[in-house]
Amino acid sequence: MVSVEKDISVESLLNQSAVTVTNLSKSFKGIPALQQVNFAVRNGEMVALVGASGSGKSTLLRTINALQIADSGTVKIFDTPLQSEGKLHSKARRLRAHVGFIFQQFNLVSRLSVLENVLIGNLSRTSSVRSTFRLFSRDEKTRALAALDRVGIVGQAYKRAALLSGGQQQRVAIARCLMQGAQIILADEPIASLDPESARQVMKLLTDLNRDRGLTVITSLHQVQMVRHYCDRSVALRDGAVQFDGATAELNDERLSNIYGAAAEELVQRGHAEILVG
Repeated sequence: MVSVEKDISVESLLNQSAVTVTNLSKSFKGIPALQQVNFAVRNGEMVALVGASGSGKSTLLRTINALQIADSGTVKIFDTPLQSEGKLHSKARRLRAHVGFIFQQFNLVSRLSVLENVLIGNLSRTSSVRSTFRLFSRDEKTRALAALDRVGIVGQAYKRAALLSGGQQQRVAIARCLMQGAQIILADEPIASLDPESARQVMKLLTDLNRDRGLTVITSLHQVQMVRHYCDRSVALRDGAVQFDGATAELNDERLSNIYGAAAEELVQRGHAEILVG
């Protein structure tokens, strides 16, 4: 397990929930995106957020990381409030340093090298002057290369990020989270833009990091077969409300049909195709 801030010790992490969401609600122009969402994720757990487009998965992930502020409710990271009733906690920046975010479209700086993109993950612990001029130490570069080695693309370190394939770019994004020292990884549709083989590789990597390093992973997916293959627990959302929270094995086709109606067939068939192709 990677090192953490002095006020959040490794020992305390083992006994805490990584994420606790209580009565979380969010609306956009009067339209509910999240409705009284409640759930908790144990430290070291891997959980899938399931649902069709517009179900609230991305909004929930962004609210957990305070990229968006909820209208009401509370988000706690390691039992410390990150945001509550529409306000950020005074320790929000420190808490967010423990939470890595993986975007569907990678969110890399295309003109920078792969190595520089990974080093960006350390900016929360770097002075503004060093950040501005990209003055990274030898130790930081060594750790960034180690992160790239862990995700299997250290050989691409000095290429411009724009030259990499989609699957490789998503691996860079994961390496950036490792460089950040994140204990929690939030992945927003991390395989939606990838070919089937790259999708499998990225999901396996996230699973390995969860099992080998004990990282907490919360990933949004709408490919149900991928969820069934990689995640033991699922939280199903519809219209911003939790409709199911439990063992993925219990999220069978009948239950999906009860939750999503005709849309359930698309969720199952799309995931089935992505597992089989390649």
